[in-house]
This record gives sequence, structure tokens and C-alpha cells, in this order.
Amino acid sequence: MATDTLKGKPGAQGGATAGLRRLLLDNGALTALIVLVIAMSALSGDFLTADNLLNVGVQAAVTAILAFGVTFVIVSAGIDLSVGSVAALSATVLAWSATEAGIPVALAVLLAVATGIACGLVNGFLISYGKLPPFIATLAMLSVGRGLSLVISQGSPIPFPDSVSHLGDTLGGWLPVPVLVMVVMGLLTAFVLGRTYIGRSMYAIGGNEEAARLSGLRVKRQKLAIYAFSGLFAAAAGIVLASRLSSAQPQAAQGYELDAIAAVVIGGASLAGGTGKASGTLIGALILAVLRNGLNLLSVSAFWQQVVIGVVIALAVLFDTLRRKAGATTPAAGVSGGGNRGRQALTYVIAAVVAVAVVGATSLLHNGSSAAKTQKIGLSLSTLNNPFFVQIRAGAEEEAKRLGVDLTVTDAQNDASQQANQLQNFTSGSLSAVVVNPVDSDAAGPSVRGANKAGIPVVAVDRGVNKADTAALVASDNVEGGALGAKALAEKLGGKGTIVILQGQAGTSASRERGAGFAEGLKDYPGIKVVAKQPADFDRTKGLDVMTNLLQAHPDVDGVFAENDEMALGAIKALGSKAGKSVQVVGFDGTPDGLKAVEAGTLYASVAQQPSELGRIAVRNALRAAEDEKVEHTVKVPVKVVTRENVAGFEG
Repeated sequence: MATDTLKGKPGAQGGATAGLRRLLLDNGALTALIVLVIAMSALSGDFLTADNLLNVGVQAAVTAILAFGVTFVIVSAGIDLSVGSVAALSATVLAWSATEAGIPVALAVLLAVATGIACGLVNGFLISYGKLPPFIATLAMLSVGRGLSLVISQGSPIPFPDSVSHLGDTLGGWLPVPVLVMVVMGLLTAFVLGRTYIGRSMYAIGGNEEAARLSGLRVKRQKLAIYAFSGLFAAAAGIVLASRLSSAQPQAAQGYELDAIAAVVIGGASLAGGTGKASGTLIGALILAVLRNGLNLLSVSAFWQQVVIGVVIALAVLFDTLRRKAGATTPAAGVSGGGNRGRQALTYVIAAVVAVAVVGATSLLHNGSSAAKTQKIGLSLSTLNNPFFVQIRAGAEEEAKRLGVDLTVTDAQNDASQQANQLQNFTSGSLSAVVVNPVDSDAAGPSVRGANKAGIPVVAVDRGVNKADTAALVASDNVEGGALGAKALAEKLGGKGTIVILQGQAGTSASRERGAGFAEGLKDYPGIKVVAKQPADFDRTKGLDVMTNLLQAHPDVDGVFAENDEMALGAIKALGSKAGKSVQVVGFDGTPDGLKAVEAGTLYASVAQQPSELGRIAVRNALRAAEDEKVEHTVKVPVKVVTRENVAGFEG
């Protein structure tokens, strides 16, 4: 008895500590979310506003819906890399069916859902009956889905039916529909995992597939259903995403499969299978959304944001490893007893109370402090992986510094959805004005309308915004520039010859407009024949590869028109000694590297847009609009064909 008493004393003394440690280990994702919310609340006074918290929910919605579907796959020890492409394909099928094909919207929605399920069934069949590894099968579907989306849309965004676009709206003027869809899909996931035969089968297959088969489970059929569920959820996510953007973007949801997998893993699921639950996946998606939202509000560099999110994912997996070594448990949904479920519910309640208390205190702290009245402007660029847009940023930052303006710059990475999130974050922050360089003119419309409603003036730079009010459009004329490029190349070739065209990223307005202008300008020169057109995505390396391939089929080509300087420089590399001699190359943008090539004679000409000037004028006009000064609605910055003769006197 004495021995028992002595053993019991240390346990009694360390019980509270051990219990707290076990609570934190078993609920690591929830703990991380609470810490993040508290940290962001302390660092930014704009984070805790009702509008911003709703923004976080909206921004988490698409990732969460995708991740719910991926949860089924990961619980069963599989992987699905195709969900982003399947989402884009399903949305494209819906938009095309309802607009181009004239199919009733209800049937178009069913067709889109069926498309997602069909893609999932193909994945499941290849894995179950074709014996392909899940990684390979779904990687193939990633490519097929994206390709079909581009084929159906011809590379251009398709307007979404108004009746379906309401999925991107709000109920009662404040409750976002995407959040409601996310909650419904989350409840469905929890029900399937915890209350159905197939849900229990997922855990059994993930825990030990061979044992599940020997126990009588029809593993192959179960996998068909599992991947079909993933496709269904991907279709739902694609429809919600396209509804937010009011258009189906063929390049939408690129990389979202990685976010979905990350959300599942951060939420406590194991890539080895056998564990995972809907609530954990939701928390994982919210963590990613809070991170991106908070880092935007804190004006953290877009490049550093990627680093931070990567570190968080790595830490989540590391924490999962430590948790398992420490013997913490992640109960499978529906498998744990009533006591565990009650304890879990109590954990969530305690977490919510702690978070509200700390956050409330932080909010009072922010309210008590006086903020400086420095004008703040947000700049959302379509990409910073291109010298042209880097120059726009440089010009904008230079002008902001001169005017004493606090400028926040974000990088949308050519993702219309990511840009919509950034614009929403700007709207909920304490900004005086917003400058946007749209990834797509239609997709930017809903977010800019949100800024209009909040009374924040918006200035568009380089590309306009459709179906929304902008205080000013600061831009060059891409169509005119394309026509000037056609004239310069045709006259250099003496009005006759064969040429190839390197196109930009499919679906972008810049590529469409420059290509249309070039085609129109070329009509005046019937002796010029276009023998090939291929996209190289505004990328130098792809320009090199595509031009190398085209030279195999057309070795005697006389000229090249590239829709930006980066692709033109890649083409020059592929042409080697022919560039500037037997083959003339014309680019677009007037970037520093492009102008050096013009000076060297390897690039005949570049249609220069003076991007730094675009950035300077945009910030200047944004500040004027914020101060209620008169602003011209359209500010045109002249384009100019720069050749070796005039490059010395050109200033970008």
C-alpha cells in the first residue's frame, strides 16, 4: 500500500502537466491555429475586423473543399495530384455548356459534377485495376485535365452563368455563400468518414490494405469510390472558385492540389494512411488562409510568404512525427468512443474561450493606440516572375517613396483566385487606395466591386477591369503594340517571308490583345506567312525549348514575333548565330535584357511600354483618387518600337 501511495504522488503532481502536454500533442493543429490568430491580432489591427474574418473564411473555402476530398484519399494511404486540374476542368465544362452549347444551367451543373466524378473514377480504375501508383495515375490526370480545360476554352476565360455566380455572393449582404458550401461539404466529409461503411473501409485500407482485403473488403471497388469522392469534391471546389471570379479560368487552381494535401497533413492526417478527420482538415485549411491573409496585411514580401508557408508545412509534418513518437493519438472519425468525442468537443470549447479572451484583450490594445495617418496603397501585380512587372513595381515603389506613401506589393503568381484574395485583404485593411494589374480583367471584377462598395478607389495598371468601377486605367495599348510589332517585322523582311509566333500564357488578356494586334497589323503584308504559333507562357526557358522544336519543322523561317521579351530572348538562344542575321526577332515590353539584345543586334526590335512609368503614374493617380482629387479616367503611356537606331536614347 505504501508503495502504491508513493507511486501515486508523482503521478498526481505531474498529472496536470502531462494532461496539458497530451492535450497539445493531440490537438497540435488547433493549437497552431489559435497561436496564429492571436499573433496576427497582435501584429495587425485590421486582422480582427468582421469583414476580414469573413475574408479568411472565403479564402479558405476552395482549399478546404478540395482538401476534404483529398482527405478520403490520404486516409486510405493514397494521393491525388489532379484535384486542381479537375476543378478547373469541371468549371470550364459548366461555363462552356451553359453558354456556348446552350444547355440549361441545371443540366450544365450536373454535367460539371459528372465530369469531376468521371475523372476520379478514371484515377481509381488506373490505380486499382491498372496497378499504377497513385502518384503516377493522378499526375497523368493533372496533365489531361488541364489540357482538356484549355482545349474546351481555347485558352480564354469563359463567363460564368449569372444563376451559378450567386455561389460567390453573400446571403443577407454579409454571410458568404462559399463559407456555407465549405461547412456543408465538411459535415458531409465527417459523416462519410465516421458514419458509413465506406468511411470505415478507408481507415481499414489505409491502416493495412492486405489485412483489409483478407478481411473481406473489396479493396478495388472501394478505391474506385474513394477517388470518385475526390473528383466530386474537386468539381464542387471548381464551381465555387469560378463563381467567385464570375468566369471559368482554364488556368485556375494551379498548385491547389499541394495546398489541399498540405491542409490535410497540417490537420493531423498521416501520408502513410489510417488517420485523418474532417475537423483537422478544416483547421489545416484555415491555418493556410490565416497565414496568407495575415502576411498580406503585414505587408510581408510575396516571396517570403512562400518561404513561410513552406516552413509551416514542414513543421506540421515534423510535429506529426514527434506526436506519434510521444504516443499521442489521432482517433479516427466515428471510431472513438463517446467519452473521446465529448472530450474533443470540450477541447474545442476551451480553445474557443481562450482565443476569444486573448484576442479581445489584443483588440482593446489596438483600439487604445493611435495610428499614424500615413496614406497606404496596395499594389497587386499579376506576377513578379517577369522583368516587365518587376519594373512596374520598381517605378511604383520609387514614386511611393517620393510621395511619402506606404506601399504594399503582392504577387498573384498569375492566379486569378489568389489575386481575388489579395484584393479582398486590401479591402478589409486600412488602405487609402488600391492599384491592380489584373491576371484577368473579368476575374478581377467581383473583388474590385467589393472595393467599390467599401469606398476604396481602385486604379488599374496595364490591363483594365471589367464590370467594376476604376478611378483610372493607366496602360499602354497592347493591340496597338502588336500592330506596331507586325509592321516593324514585316518591313524588316521586305514584306515577304515566313515567320513563327511565340504566344504568351493561354487565357491572359495581354497574350490575346498582343496576338490580335499583330494579326491585324499583318493583314497589310500579304507576303508574310505565319507557319506556326505555339505558346511559351511568357517564359524564357520555354521560349528556348519551343523555338528549338519549331526549328526542326521550319528550319528556313525568316522571322519570329514573341509576345514578350523573355520569350524573344529564349528564341534568340535557340537561333544561335542566325539571330539578327538570317532570322529577325521582334519582342515586346522593352525590358532591360531585351534592350541589351536590341543594342547587340540579336533582337531586331522590342515594342517598349515604359513599365517603370506605368508604375509611377499608377501610384500618383491612386493617391490623387484617395485624396478626392480629379483623376483622368484613362491615362495612356505611349508604346514605342525600339531598334538599334534609337535604343541609346530610350528610357523605360
